[in-house]
Amino acid sequence: MDFSKKEFIKDFKAQFQSMYAYPYEEGSTEQLYNALGLLVKNYISEDWKNTRVNYINNSVKQVFYFSMEFLPGRQLTSNAYNLGILDIIKDGLEELGLSYETLAEAEADPALGNGGLGRLASCFMDSLASLSIPGNGNGIRYQYGLFKQKFVDGYQVELPENWLRYRNVWETRNDKSTCMVRFGGNVWIEENAQGHFETKYEDTLNVLAVPYDTPMVGFRNNKVNNLRLWSAEIPVEEEEDYLSIEATEPIKEITEVLYPDDSNYEGRLLRLKQEYFMVSAGVQSILRHFRKYNVPRKNIPDKVAIHINDTHPALVIPEMMRILLDEEHLSWEQAWEITFKTCSYTNHTILREALEKWPIGMMKELLPRIYMIIEEINRRFVENTLPLYGEQITWQTAILQNEVVNMAHLAVIGSHSVNGVAKLHTEILMDDVLKDFFELYPERFNNKTNGITQRRWMHLANPGLTKLIDDKIGEDWKRNPAELKVFKSFEKDKKTLKQLAAIKLENKKKLAEYIKEVKGITINPEALIDVQIKRLHAYKRQHMNMLHILHRYLEIKQNPAVDYAPRVFIFGAKAAPSYVYAKQIIKVINSLAELVNNDPDVGDKLKVVFFENYGVSLAEKIIPASDISEQISLASMEASGTSNMKFMANGALTLATLDGANIEIRDYVGEHNMFIFGLTSKEVYELKASQNFSAREVYESDTSVRRVMDALRDGTIPNLQGEGDAIFESLIHFNDEYFVLKDFPSYVKAQEQVDALYKDKMEWTRKSLLNIAASAPFSADYTIKRYADDIWKVKQCCLEDEGVQPLDEPLS
Repeated sequence: MDFSKKEFIKDFKAQFQSMYAYPYEEGSTEQLYNALGLLVKNYISEDWKNTRVNYINNSVKQVFYFSMEFLPGRQLTSNAYNLGILDIIKDGLEELGLSYETLAEAEADPALGNGGLGRLASCFMDSLASLSIPGNGNGIRYQYGLFKQKFVDGYQVELPENWLRYRNVWETRNDKSTCMVRFGGNVWIEENAQGHFETKYEDTLNVLAVPYDTPMVGFRNNKVNNLRLWSAEIPVEEEEDYLSIEATEPIKEITEVLYPDDSNYEGRLLRLKQEYFMVSAGVQSILRHFRKYNVPRKNIPDKVAIHINDTHPALVIPEMMRILLDEEHLSWEQAWEITFKTCSYTNHTILREALEKWPIGMMKELLPRIYMIIEEINRRFVENTLPLYGEQITWQTAILQNEVVNMAHLAVIGSHSVNGVAKLHTEILMDDVLKDFFELYPERFNNKTNGITQRRWMHLANPGLTKLIDDKIGEDWKRNPAELKVFKSFEKDKKTLKQLAAIKLENKKKLAEYIKEVKGITINPEALIDVQIKRLHAYKRQHMNMLHILHRYLEIKQNPAVDYAPRVFIFGAKAAPSYVYAKQIIKVINSLAELVNNDPDVGDKLKVVFFENYGVSLAEKIIPASDISEQISLASMEASGTSNMKFMANGALTLATLDGANIEIRDYVGEHNMFIFGLTSKEVYELKASQNFSAREVYESDTSVRRVMDALRDGTIPNLQGEGDAIFESLIHFNDEYFVLKDFPSYVKAQEQVDALYKDKMEWTRKSLLNIAASAPFSADYTIKRYADDIWKVKQCCLEDEGVQPLDEPLS
């Protein structure tokens, strides 16, 4: 985009005055941000319109990415940067006496996701637009999102995250594209006068799905894709039927919160309702859009690709069948061929208990017509599979079994492609979790290792590092990340290493100031910053990290002269409201932090910081300042991970098990440039199969383990109300499901190696540089290009018009 600072200043003043009818000098920070955001959105609007028109006029195939979560982070800076006007805006605001940073901080983080799943979806949206690939997101516009996390006396407390309080300037309500979604009631099929079968409904709960569209701005290519989020409302013609506020709750609650508590029947029913609401509205919208292409319905797969991101949107398959059968009046065979060729599925979990299953009774009650279709899909699947593969494999892969609907089975059976998100993850799917399906459909399985967008996680989050790389190797890497490998040539250049170390220290100083401001904790920016930021779950083993901190604290108390490098341990994590054990771990970490941070014997040798309400904007402050990236899940448990990639790109060294994408990080950067510990995936499977692991034996035979475990319940950590005992019980009496104690000695040894290396600052910085130079393969641009080429068969649009070169694949 080409315009001057003078033009921006004129536009900004006019925008503010048109909104508030008084001069900008009198505006509050929120008002100034709203005016600025809407002005940037105005700058986007023409490209947004032109992109949509271009796709339709050229009859291009588009991908529709269905996800229960999108976690975009603040969008002002990202949008302005991708438009190429960020510096002009900053300079213009400075001339007006305004601080760009202050206004940018006024933007609320959209509470539309929880963690990796939602952040990945948003990285993919960025890459789709930046690669000029016609792509759209489809999800839910949550009013409150997950929850706002607060710590009260160390305990997690969940509050509403009212992120829409001051409006979301980026969204546009699109009333002309609303859809009706039906729940419950009675459904039957009857023959009409023409001899066709029609589906009839009565006594249904009708919900109006209202789309809110958000622009997804490509990186300086004039392409703006669309993220469509749906909000549930009462149909206008039925408003008079709702005679009280209480009566409207069943409608409102559909799009109020992300992941309602599923520990009871009502919560699970609401979650299923959310999933169908998003899916039905999305599929209706897509098929309505398809009609603009004016081609036969059999060509839907040539113009549309629908991607199912985890099992949450798996109802896409029966919903598409419903519309094609009931509204388009196609035969079953025609509808199934279209649906199968259109849909693809990404599995995101190895945990079998995380593969969604819905009680048949619940599905029948809430979605009677959808259940009828699922039942028929299952009947035909069994009929076709049984003669070829026998009863055992047919039963194990059936959609309906043991009175539940297996959503992963539905997704695999109804999709032409099934992919994992890291090399190890895909191998485990084929060899274990979905082994029977791999035997049935080996041609459907493939791997697409996750990626991150370096535009947000390097260019914007770490401008000092970005400028250094620009100065050393030029700017081609910003469009073609493979060029980052050239940075490796500076690994022995002392000037470059000193510059890189100075940038890291400056980032650490900024983080130290922020920690002092929000937590009241003073940290030494010269200390090693050790970070674990991710969803709180036992398999991610934040409690092993906690046990090591406790071990280190006890060592310092026993010998204050112990030769540890000063270290700050940072956590950021939310626990699901009903996940009691995860919340107990949070409490223990917070109480341990209180002990450590206030013990004069410890001083700067050890500090612990647990941030509240971890999210994208907080990660953007933490990751550039980090020295160590903790990726310590039990091998074979983490599908991929993406925080590992963000840390690596910012020069942190990875401390990891050989799990998920950590293996591929090792393959690219080399084992000697990271810290690896613990059981391998193969060893985990062997240990589980042998059933001869005894956590109590480890406890009784290893004095170091016994000391830290006893400290959980002997009063060493103050202000615990049984939480330490709960962790002790889970690890000792319930035999340590995720082998924390088995891996603990090698984890402590790896941490000692970290200490030793950190004392050699030049060698540490050299390894940091090598990590940055090797991070290019984990760009989401490459991941999306592979999805587009291998699965979706969607082409980059009109590249020759923009002077954009095709993406080079990174070298191993």
